[in-house]
This record gives sequence, C-alpha cells and structure tokens, in this order.
Amino acid sequence: MTMEWVVTLFGFALLTCGTPGPNNLMLTASGANFGMRRTLPHLLGVSVGQPVLQLVLALGLYPLFERWPLLRLALQCFGSLYLLWLAWRIAVAGAPGDPVQRSRPLTLLEGVAFQFLNPKAWMMGISAISLFTREGAGYWPSQLVVMGAFVLVALPSCGVWVLFGQQLGHWVRSERGWRRLNGTLGGLTALCVVMLWM
Repeated sequence: MTMEWVVTLFGFALLTCGTPGPNNLMLTASGANFGMRRTLPHLLGVSVGQPVLQLVLALGLYPLFERWPLLRLALQCFGSLYLLWLAWRIAVAGAPGDPVQRSRPLTLLEGVAFQFLNPKAWMMGISAISLFTREGAGYWPSQLVVMGAFVLVALPSCGVWVLFGQQLGHWVRSERGWRRLNGTLGGLTALCVVMLWM
C-alpha cells in the first residue's frame, strides 16, 4: 500500500461520505429536529455501519453480486422503497415536541442497520472493494484500511451535516417553517433515490 493509494482512498471516502445522500439528509433532518446530542447515536451508527457493511462484502457477499445481478437489483429495489418511506416520514414531520408526531431520532443500531438498506452505501462498499482491494496476502490488510478510512472520515464529515441541521433548527420559528423545512428535507431524500437509479 503506497502513500498514493492511501491518499486516493481517503479522498474516495471523503467524497462518498461527505456529499449529499440519504445518510446526510437524514442526519440533517435529525439535527434540525433533535439537535446534536440526541442525533449522536444515529451519527455513530452511520459511521460504524459502513465499515460493517464493508466487512460483510469482504467476507464473501461481493462475489454473489457479481454472479447474480438480480440479487443486487432486488436489494436496490427494497432499499429504495424503504428510503422513500423514510423520506415521507421526514416530509410529514411537524415541529419538534409536537405530541402528535411522537418521533425520535434513530438509534445506533438503526443507523448501522440502515446501511444495509441504503443503495448509496452498497455502491460505496462495492466500489471500494473493486478499487482498493489488494490481491493475495494484501487482501485483508487493504480491507481493514478501507474500513478504518470510512470510520475516520464519516464521523467528522457526516457530523457537519448534523450541525448544519441543528443550525437550521435554530432558525425555524413557526409551525409553517417546520413543515417547509421537513418537507424540503424529505423531498431531497426522495430525490436521492431517483438519482441513485439514473
């Protein structure tokens, strides 16, 4: 593993973890509605979930997708439907503290589990294996470095989205404003699904 390989890997991790996508839009919505402290388990779940997914792919799930493209398509369809459902829930959420909503942020385990339904997370994992896996004795060392890079990059880059959402939450003062903010974040999350299929 050369320095060029490591720099390219961290650039890939930053680009994929830090750009808009289902995780970051959900973290923004959670930050706006619940603040950083209550969103922290969700953030940790996202940061740990991608390496867990990477490990599952590295242990042998990756070749199954190469062999059976329909399996990959089925997972993408199921994940997209689940993501659309979450987008709808974000879009119809009221103001924080609204007793009718009874909403709560995702837990750490829900954040980890969501990575297995997130089409972008699967694309990130499959791309990381095809781009950064070393052959032979270098296979597991390269996979461990990839998993470590995702943790190190995801925590701060996704954390910025939570802080951004928290700041948005400070600016919104009315019920109408909350409906607009949550509707916009829900719509953008749904748009991610459309873009992932293009």
